[in-house]
Amino acid sequence: MVDNQRPQVQEVNIGKEMRTSFLDYAMSVIVSRALPDVRDGMKPVHRRILYAMNDLGMHADKAYKKSARIVGDVIGKYHPHGDSAVYEAMVRMAQDFSYRYMLVDGHGNFGSVDGDPAAAMRYTEARMSKISMEILRDINKDTIDYMDNYDGSEREPSVLPSRFPNLLVNGASGIAVGMATNIPPHQLGETIDAVLAVSKDPDISIEELMENYVHGPDFPTGGMILGRSGIRKAYETGKGSITIRAKAEIEEKANGKSTIIVSELPYQVNKAKLIEKIAELARDKKIEGITDLRDESDRNGMRMVIELRRDVNPNVLLNNLYKLTALQTSFGINMLALVDGQPKVLNLKQALSHYLEHQKEIIKRRTEYELRKAEARAHILEGLRIALDHIDEIITLIRESATADIARNGLMENYELSEKQAQAILDMRLQRLTGLERDKIEEEYQELIKLIAELKAILADDEKLLEIIREELLQIKEKFNDTRRTEIVVGGTDFFEDEDLIPEENIVITLTHQGYIKRLPSSTYRTQRRGGRGIQGMDTNEDDFVEHLVSTSTHDTVLFFSNKGKVYRAKGYEVPEFGRTAKGIPIINLLEIDKDEWINAVITVHEFEEDWYLFFTTKDGVSKRTSLSQFANIRKGGLIALNLREDDELISVRLTDGTKHIMIGTKKGSLIRFEEEQIRSMGRTAAGVKGISLREDDEVVSMEIIDDGVHVLNVTENGYGKQTPATEYRITNRGGKGISTCNITDKTGNVVAVKAVTGEEDVMIITEAGVLIRMPVEGISVTGRNTQGVRLIRLQENEKVATVARIETEQEEEILEAEQLEETDQPEE
Repeated sequence: MVDNQRPQVQEVNIGKEMRTSFLDYAMSVIVSRALPDVRDGMKPVHRRILYAMNDLGMHADKAYKKSARIVGDVIGKYHPHGDSAVYEAMVRMAQDFSYRYMLVDGHGNFGSVDGDPAAAMRYTEARMSKISMEILRDINKDTIDYMDNYDGSEREPSVLPSRFPNLLVNGASGIAVGMATNIPPHQLGETIDAVLAVSKDPDISIEELMENYVHGPDFPTGGMILGRSGIRKAYETGKGSITIRAKAEIEEKANGKSTIIVSELPYQVNKAKLIEKIAELARDKKIEGITDLRDESDRNGMRMVIELRRDVNPNVLLNNLYKLTALQTSFGINMLALVDGQPKVLNLKQALSHYLEHQKEIIKRRTEYELRKAEARAHILEGLRIALDHIDEIITLIRESATADIARNGLMENYELSEKQAQAILDMRLQRLTGLERDKIEEEYQELIKLIAELKAILADDEKLLEIIREELLQIKEKFNDTRRTEIVVGGTDFFEDEDLIPEENIVITLTHQGYIKRLPSSTYRTQRRGGRGIQGMDTNEDDFVEHLVSTSTHDTVLFFSNKGKVYRAKGYEVPEFGRTAKGIPIINLLEIDKDEWINAVITVHEFEEDWYLFFTTKDGVSKRTSLSQFANIRKGGLIALNLREDDELISVRLTDGTKHIMIGTKKGSLIRFEEEQIRSMGRTAAGVKGISLREDDEVVSMEIIDDGVHVLNVTENGYGKQTPATEYRITNRGGKGISTCNITDKTGNVVAVKAVTGEEDVMIITEAGVLIRMPVEGISVTGRNTQGVRLIRLQENEKVATVARIETEQEEEILEAEQLEETDQPEE
């Protein structure tokens, strides 16, 4: 019968109810579903899967059992959710491309990196992996707390012992309500070493941990992490982003074609979808030059093959693939985990420290458990020892007792035994009365006394507790450690510019008199003997010739100084790469220079430092010194480097540290040497002061940095050259006329270049016709100031030397003998 006195409808505030209900739901998702525990690195579903497998006896040394049986046990006892959710979680734990160290040993189809799903749970089988046994080791020694399951009919662990730092080793990802976690996996040995380091030095810094132990994430699929800045930020703050790139190699075929071989992919990239994306880009002409694309992966490893046309630059195409496909991805690190039931963002040291505290608790509780067991057994043995000492009286007492209770009570009263001791005596078999058995009891008792003392000492000394943790972690490391899979490429930044996508390599940049520029690898030109004919360096127009050549790197900044005193900049990689005989592109397509402007000086800069300077010299002998830092930010349209007087032109620019000696050489063979400090540092737009006073019809051809111990190399327009020790050039004041450096004759022609050399480098001589010859400086004769030198290069009729550049020698560079060499290696008279 309905009670009309009791209201059947309750009025509630819907806003308050929504807030309360949603908060309850959110906390349930956060604590009981989506986030891992900092201690064992497990979400509830993973913890329940491993506990159920352990409960079913599916250990690593036992036979596989059907996955359906495991899933059924998990959802029936511990996890009141769908069977597919449980099975999918178990499948991931068995995938070598998902988990760095698999926690489930799967038998059957458990999916693939191509995104293929696992077979149904009725077909697959599983058991615990060997390393997952370490997660549950000591679980039966009262090391953890248990809680009721969802209906109170079973007990389940609230956390697992986790004898290795699983949170960092295997990582975790999950989306809760209002928060998410994304912890990358790490290499086992590095992580264990970091825990050991924290145990020995609680004040160790994150920087030390990164430098000496945990170098960065280590993904199961390998790949490369670009740079350390994202790693450092994540380890210091708990949040950061890293860029992962596939591992690809370029193979050159005999027919001149190139093939890109991809052997490792970024973490969680679907290979089949990646291949489909590349094919789509090729079909839509967004990437051109791919002739074939196939997947040759097998059980031995991954192998994606991308074949290219002969005329395609494989490095450029690969960089485009990095930009447009999942061959390069970012991984957002968010180290969020449950600490004492509360979600917290952790830095690296905090994650390691929380795990170490968990292990202290585990070892302490295990020691207490073993102590209780040892004391209980020692208590029984003490009773047996008393019985053996009074065996005849005890036998008589037992024989005369009417019941076991009377006998037990008699033993307790007469010999001051506990009930357990008395019962143990009553249960003792007659064979224990033999002499051998008596010795065993005594030996066991003495060993237990020692064990009890050791266990108490461990509980009383934190250092002994830590030493046990260290020993057992090292045992796990020795058993399961492997090599790092993910390579960390130093030099990446949070915001990657093109140079970070292009391999750093030594290059040569050439610029012709008519303004054609290109780059090519410096190895294109191999060393020849002095007097060789040279190899064709580039095709030029009939009246064009190579005017500037610099050796640099693809990542360095190239500064271009024009005849009007303006400076432009470009990265080495921004200069287009062409073959040895190609002439390049007009520099006006690279730099915004005027039509009546041309480049007269080219230098390279690695970093724009405050205490370094640019030293300028013009054709009329004017010099200026300006701090390099004033040229760090150059607009696309260029900047004024120095104000020129009428009819003057900029000839040379050099990098200095402010303490050098300056050498200025002229085409008529004059040279002046003075200290750099004689010209004070000036602003970027200053005009400068006189460096050398020129004679009639003379002009500056070179300006160099010079020190004692070096030689002065002179090269003339008719191909003659020589070295002269720098000590023959006295130091004077700036502004003088200089002294003779070379005997100028009709045979030699005017001086083209004056270089400071050490003898350990090569020089590259370029003619107006584009012929280049590279030779070691040590092969050039050393003579006095007033000599004309020896022939360095054989020139065609009416051919002149255009410019000379220093090239650093490569230790293993092969010496190429020119087949058309007609002369011997003797100097020409």
